[in-house]
Amino acid sequence: MIACLRLFLALCLATLLVACASSPSSSLGELPRTPDASIEQLLEQAATSKSPDKAALLRLSAADLAYRQGNAGRAGQILQQVPLDSLKPAQQIFASTLSAELAMVRNQPKAALTALSHPSLQHLGELPAGQQIRTGSVQARALEADGQTLAAAKARILLAPLLKDDAAAKNHEAIWTLIAALPTDQLQPTGNDNLAGWMSLALAVKTAGTLEQQQAAIDSWRAQNPAHPAAVQLPQPLIKLKELASQPVSKIALLLPQDGPLASVSKALREGFMAAHYQAQQAGQNPPSIEFYDSSRLTSVDDFYRKAQAAGVQLVVGPLEKPLVKQLAARPQLPITTLALNYSEGEQGPAQLFQFGLAAEDEAREVSRRARADGLHRAAALVPRGEWGDRVLKAFRQDWEANGGSVIGIERVDQPVALAQQIADLFQLRQSEGRAKSLQSTVGTQVAAQPARRQDIEFIFLASTPQQAQQIKPTLNFQYAGDVPVYATSNVFSASGDVNQYNDMNGVMFCETPWLLDANSPLRRQVTAQWPQAGGSLGRLYAMGVDAYRLAPRLGQLKALPDSRIEGESGSLGMAAGQRIERQLPWAKFVSGQVTRLPDTPR
Repeated sequence: MIACLRLFLALCLATLLVACASSPSSSLGELPRTPDASIEQLLEQAATSKSPDKAALLRLSAADLAYRQGNAGRAGQILQQVPLDSLKPAQQIFASTLSAELAMVRNQPKAALTALSHPSLQHLGELPAGQQIRTGSVQARALEADGQTLAAAKARILLAPLLKDDAAAKNHEAIWTLIAALPTDQLQPTGNDNLAGWMSLALAVKTAGTLEQQQAAIDSWRAQNPAHPAAVQLPQPLIKLKELASQPVSKIALLLPQDGPLASVSKALREGFMAAHYQAQQAGQNPPSIEFYDSSRLTSVDDFYRKAQAAGVQLVVGPLEKPLVKQLAARPQLPITTLALNYSEGEQGPAQLFQFGLAAEDEAREVSRRARADGLHRAAALVPRGEWGDRVLKAFRQDWEANGGSVIGIERVDQPVALAQQIADLFQLRQSEGRAKSLQSTVGTQVAAQPARRQDIEFIFLASTPQQAQQIKPTLNFQYAGDVPVYATSNVFSASGDVNQYNDMNGVMFCETPWLLDANSPLRRQVTAQWPQAGGSLGRLYAMGVDAYRLAPRLGQLKALPDSRIEGESGSLGMAAGQRIERQLPWAKFVSGQVTRLPDTPR
């Protein structure tokens, strides 16, 4: 009796499944839909079905139900039981889509894209809108995760006409996020389709300077493209920009120490800051007024903010002292938006706190980015012994290894007398000499052998002073490693113009601030005429002061458009995690005792 009842239920479920299946066309076959049944019941019906087609539909439904219930592992196991090649096109599209969704659960976008490359996908446009949306959505997510930003944007633009309500709004914002993330040189609008409209909008926003100019560019674009989806509904970040433009900063407090160990650093920052302010005035802009506060005499942060608020200050630039920045980062909120000129250690900080500085960690990540762009994979590192060297090495190593590189040798430079031995150890030259001596002992005669270095080191990451680099590069040459590329942080560059020093570092590539690499910058010429020291290594601080002034009114802009950048004097500036301003730097190389600018790293 129980067996008969089970057979009856099986027939009912199979009938229900077929009845619920959609039929795009007889040639494409049926799309499975999950009936009111459990995974176990569906699999049981599949096992007892005499029709392979119905069994496949049942298993596809069971796999889909497992995925929707959050059991990706089981969904994958069930899907493997379905012979893809024997299915009809609609079912192949369904199975390929589910396979891609499961790959994305495993964070494998390439596997997802492979699944979506099945020939059956050419019939996707003939299927119901629901299936087109599902397939298109996972394709867009996979393309984005695989770094194919433009292709992901195109996929979402194709999806847009199929979507409604909340799904349409989310897709709309996602399109803008993707397009806005594209570098300017990839924003090449051609034609007058939706993609070209999105691109021209992003290009207009990115190439405008101030918030006011950006707002004018957006208004002009909307007037020229009134029917474009982004003109009908402006993306949220651009709405935020509009709000920011309506609230310009008219008064800034510059909070820097006038006395103490940081007074000379503070002086260079302040002079750079004010040089940018005077340049804005000369250009006919309406810059904010600046009020000066001495952080070396600060007794209470709360008292400072009360005085600043009473004076009508809308934005604080500073402090410079790390303990004060750490204090601010530990607070739940600040009464005035603040751009600190240093970094706290690890704290997220309140929403009103932004942090900016000449972090050596930025340069370590820049070396990683450059070497990666040059197609390299295996690095060795030479860094100073001590806390600074450890921090720089950690930043380089984290970024390098996170992007698939490996660090296969590390030496910490300390005493010059030990340098030759350290480099010999790094390149395993002593092992080569040992093998030669062993061979000589075995054959009993003199063996002419040149030491051979290890060949797996593709480049050296170098963080050192100019004096250390002067010793390191010749030692590499002497130790048969002169042909190994050296990528260095800006610390190797003294900006002294000393040809003999530069000659000792011939071949070394290094990242550096635009300020020190572009002597023809109008602002730099103006500043160095008044303060000659701004043309030397102190120039990095002058550049930071200039950029602090230019950043101050645009913090909300960077926050609203997280993929946008400001081309500054201390580097290309963008917003990183924790509202930290992160720099990307241009590159140069010592060639025949001169500094030669290199092409910028592709972004």
